[in-house]
Amino acid sequence: MPPLKIQKNHELEVIRLDNICKKYKMGDSIIQAVCDVNLGINKGEFVAIVGPSGSGKSTMMNMVGALDLASEGDIFLDGIDIEHLAESRLAQIRGKRIGFIFQTFNLIPTLNALENVALPMIFQGVPKWKRIERAKKLLENVKLSHRIYHLPNELSGGERQRVAIARALANDPEVILADEPTGNLDSKTGEEIMNMFLELNKQGKTIIMITHDPNLAKKAKRIIKLKDGKVVN
Repeated sequence: MPPLKIQKNHELEVIRLDNICKKYKMGDSIIQAVCDVNLGINKGEFVAIVGPSGSGKSTMMNMVGALDLASEGDIFLDGIDIEHLAESRLAQIRGKRIGFIFQTFNLIPTLNALENVALPMIFQGVPKWKRIERAKKLLENVKLSHRIYHLPNELSGGERQRVAIARALANDPEVILADEPTGNLDSKTGEEIMNMFLELNKQGKTIIMITHDPNLAKKAKRIIKLKDGKVVN
């Protein structure tokens, strides 16, 4: 295994992509989803990654969130090159440092709201009493203390997304990665979710939001535009 790379002068940046390319093999063809991307995201930023369908947003999200590795280049998380970490170590870092929020909520249908929020803490070895205590507090913070024992199919779309936000905060990550977080919500509920992101950002969380909606992107402090797998702005 090659020696672990450490990013120099990484005190301000939480994530850095250096000369990143991501290629997929489809039959006899090689598809280049992302090409020659250089990108740094500072601690405490609110960044929107935008672009048309097929621009590479999902691939970028997976690499920024350490869900996928690059074909070429280096990805640094808090100054550490994650490209050469063992999967077990990568999963541990990812679970602690990054909270994920998805368009389709991705809640476990057989678990109630409290259990869904507590779940990520199991993988970090948090004792049961502490998991329950923190999950209750997080659900209270997103105004769902009266719904903690309800299953996902007993909740509205907005309530499910608030459970997903609480779950993303379970391990107190420094980065929140949101993939089209309002895509399945009506405009009023979407506005409420965006206000929650803005408040989390004020509290010091780094927010990275993938979106195709230019109106949502305008709420971020920085917009990164993708086209054909490349950063164009």
